[in-house]
Amino acid sequence: MIVSIIVAIAENNGIGKDNQLLWHLPADLRHFKNTTSGHTVIMGRKTFDSVGKPLPNRRNIVITRSSSLEIPGVEVVNTLDAAIALCDPSEEVFIVGGAEIYKMAMDITDKIYLTVVKGDYEADTFFPAIDPDIWKEESSSSHEPDEKNSIGYTFSTLVRK
Repeated sequence: MIVSIIVAIAENNGIGKDNQLLWHLPADLRHFKNTTSGHTVIMGRKTFDSVGKPLPNRRNIVITRSSSLEIPGVEVVNTLDAAIALCDPSEEVFIVGGAEIYKMAMDITDKIYLTVVKGDYEADTFFPAIDPDIWKEESSSSHEPDEKNSIGYTFSTLVRK
């Protein structure tokens, strides 16, 4: 199994504020959809609440502390280990947030699909620091603002050394 994280961060590692994304970046939303479609996505309950519904064309697993939460179209578990145990060992699964789930998943993650959005943003939720002794960049492409994306950004893929 390949465990991957997919995340968009500001240059200050901010990923959210008040349970919302910090920016609207259509290219990153399209990148997220194209990368995760057809795969299993694992997320925390707050991330699921911010999305509001199961992500289409994906198997959705939500991690929550609640023992009674039921969500139609979603598998609900209480731990990251339980979520991973549900997954097919031959597939790539995606950890899609939030901050606590990212933090728990860093030690078992094989790959990070990282979007770095230019600028520092006021945030109350941050992605863990990426240790360059553990991760190496496999690919990267930078993009300037354009008519659809008002902010510059870089797509990178990092793999565990």
